[in-house]
Amino acid sequence: MRTHYCGELNSAHIDQEVSVTGWVNRRRDHGGVIFVDLRDREGVLQVVFDPDDEAMFGTAERVRNEYVLKVTGKVRQRPDGTVNKEMPTGEIELLALKLEILNTAETPPFQLDETEVHDDIRLKYRYIDLRRPEMQARMRMRAKVTHLMRAYLEQHGFLDIETPMLTRATPEGARDYLVPSRTHQGQFFALPQSPQLFKQLLMMSGFDRYYQIVRCFRDEDLRADRQPEFTQLDIETSFMNEDGIMDIMEGLMRGLFKDVMNVDIDAKFRRMTYAEAITRYGSDKPDLRIDLELITISDLLANVEFKVFSGPANDPKGRVAALRVPGGNSLSRKDIDGYTQFVGRYGAKGLAYIKCNDVAAGRDGLQSPILKFLPDEAITGILQRTGAESGDLIFFGADAEKIVNESLGALRVLVAHDIKQVATGWSFLWVVDFPMFEHDEKENRWTALHHPFTAPNTDDLAALEADPGAMLSRAYDMVLNGVELGGGSIRIHRTEMQQKVLSLLGIDDQEAEDKFGFLLNALKYGCPPHGGIAFGLDRLIMLMTGSSSIRDVMAFPKTQTAACLLTKAPSAVADRQLKELHIRLRKPVTEG
Repeated sequence: MRTHYCGELNSAHIDQEVSVTGWVNRRRDHGGVIFVDLRDREGVLQVVFDPDDEAMFGTAERVRNEYVLKVTGKVRQRPDGTVNKEMPTGEIELLALKLEILNTAETPPFQLDETEVHDDIRLKYRYIDLRRPEMQARMRMRAKVTHLMRAYLEQHGFLDIETPMLTRATPEGARDYLVPSRTHQGQFFALPQSPQLFKQLLMMSGFDRYYQIVRCFRDEDLRADRQPEFTQLDIETSFMNEDGIMDIMEGLMRGLFKDVMNVDIDAKFRRMTYAEAITRYGSDKPDLRIDLELITISDLLANVEFKVFSGPANDPKGRVAALRVPGGNSLSRKDIDGYTQFVGRYGAKGLAYIKCNDVAAGRDGLQSPILKFLPDEAITGILQRTGAESGDLIFFGADAEKIVNESLGALRVLVAHDIKQVATGWSFLWVVDFPMFEHDEKENRWTALHHPFTAPNTDDLAALEADPGAMLSRAYDMVLNGVELGGGSIRIHRTEMQQKVLSLLGIDDQEAEDKFGFLLNALKYGCPPHGGIAFGLDRLIMLMTGSSSIRDVMAFPKTQTAACLLTKAPSAVADRQLKELHIRLRKPVTEG
């Protein structure tokens, strides 16, 4: 139906007769001449309808926004003074010779150039929202990224192998989406949270380099970077250690940023231990574009009478930390009150601060409600250790270590953005040496920080059992600008180690057999050393396009309540279907 896309035409096509198709972006009637900006996925082209052809002109008069047209015409140079240098096709226009209205359109619920459209409206009419140039650009970038991923990995010997969508429920940290079986009454499939076990089985099958761009499903509470179904680049290798895997992944990212965005990332990615990241930044995914750090001052306040500080300072599980904000003295009391409410979301009971008006003047140059509770030597120590200067502000966190890290770590990011202290560019980071286990205080048991198949950094079963909390894992996360792009690890490849880890997690032999029997059996038949990583494709595209949510880089995302406004899913189904699945819904209980 067409010879060219609208956005492909340029001055090299002048005097050629072409046919284009697309949607009416805008129609203008200028003194008897009708101009139509015709839009397709490649761009916008100005089409001119001359009144000399009365029949065609009459048809053009009926055209409205979002009508679908086919136009055949002659490409010509725009007249002097009408060239639009802001448009790639701005030097030319198409003089229409034939016009066909392929379809009409009702007035859309919003204009494509509107900037303030509620998300619910955008998602309900997603097919219109996707016509917008910025959405088209995001989808095109996504397609290019996945193409380049495949090409890079295949050049490095990786095989694209699919894994099942219908599998069994296994504990991987989030709720499973369950699918009832019609042929096995009362039993369920689960949609995969990841292909973790299957890709390990592929390593045992001799496919030593696997990848897959795969859909994953997790029934969990949503936020800007979460969706119930999402896409990840899943990778597994055999006979390769952490350094080898990380080197290949760094090459992948360098290639993507160069080919897609023309950004050179030459330096080897920085590496930081989990302990250092938590201590300095309060987060295992720190944004290193922000030059603010948490500084431990527990020892300086252990003997003060102010129990708010001395209590956590003397608690083995507590921490007192300071966050120096250069130039933060300009923050108002209203700003500080807002930050106090913010850290309260992370369990902090308050937010102490000191404003540094004149550091050289000592106590007299400082301003804070807490100064009267602190001796001179403590104040001097705080100023020296934080490196505070006149005009700075120091925030304090004093509580359980986890609360201090999470609250000040989040505050660090918020304040830096508010006062414009975030550097530009791309900051890649590997976080390594994660703890093998976390202790769940409520249930008094160990949980896996990553997943139960991550290898510890020892082969000594006795050492692992003697002190699980001190054991580190062979896990690694890639972080970009404060966002976890991907996580991976070297896996357990010996049966006895896998059984020991499951035992420490409170999974007895029977439960292990029920949930992981197929994996445990496979480990007995010559399992190679192996490891891998998985990247959140949606998160990566979100960062590369400068979007604020992964919903903006997914064609048909769900809402914050995991619903699809376009298709009205989830929905009720007919009783006949439920009976086939051997499901009977309970009727709602009515009051009285």
